[in-house]
Amino acid sequence: MPTYRDEAVVLRTQRLGEADRIVTLLGKERGKVRAVARGVRRTSSKFGARLEPFMVVDVQCYAGRNLDTVTQAVTLAAYGRDLVDDYSRYSAASVIVEAAERIAEAEPTPQQYTLVIGALRALTMGARASQDILDSYLLRALSLAGWAPALDDCARCGAPGPHERFSVQLGGVVCARCTPAGVMRVDAATIDALRALLSGDWATLDTLDAPPRARASGIVSAYSQQYLEKKLRSMQVLEHDRLLGRLESPSAAASVREEAVEPSIEEKA
Repeated sequence: MPTYRDEAVVLRTQRLGEADRIVTLLGKERGKVRAVARGVRRTSSKFGARLEPFMVVDVQCYAGRNLDTVTQAVTLAAYGRDLVDDYSRYSAASVIVEAAERIAEAEPTPQQYTLVIGALRALTMGARASQDILDSYLLRALSLAGWAPALDDCARCGAPGPHERFSVQLGGVVCARCTPAGVMRVDAATIDALRALLSGDWATLDTLDAPPRARASGIVSAYSQQYLEKKLRSMQVLEHDRLLGRLESPSAAASVREEAVEPSIEEKA
């Protein structure tokens, strides 16, 4: 049975039997991997704590027909320990890893892995609002997978902008001639916020007022769930918690200016 080794982030886990666990990983080279980690739920396990969500590991596996088997795991970054202590960061991280798993099914690349690691690192550092990091990650990951939103020219006919309407179904801004019924109007500041999120331009984003940033966040949520084909369960939980007041709304988060200098969500080699 062939053995392989890869650097990977743990996306989620499932119980299997009395002591085992199925671990879903996003590998830097192999993309999405599902593997059985035997005995990791026992207190005597050597690497059980290393295979929790948001952990980054150097993992060795046996390749199997349906499921691989984890034989070794060494911790490279323990983001999970910090994220679970802050509910806002944990909620954003949960959406990120669920989206990453969905995207990896269609387009696994080393760049997707780098984006996930960078986003989790930025959340752990707490350098800026969790919602900004989440929105930027979603737009950039979708763009890498081939679903970049059109923010300048019309998404349907290519007519040069600026345009005042955004169609989630058509993939971006649309001109007056191509606008279907019921499409939302967007102002220039909202489009500027989307551009800043897509490029990771935090300086520009922080010059914008709260309302356009909140509108941009709503567009990102709708856009990501449109192109990921079904609603993310973690996104539903996040939105529900906002309605109940457990989490800060995007408009409230956007009104707070971050004074710290924050890193890009892309991991630097």
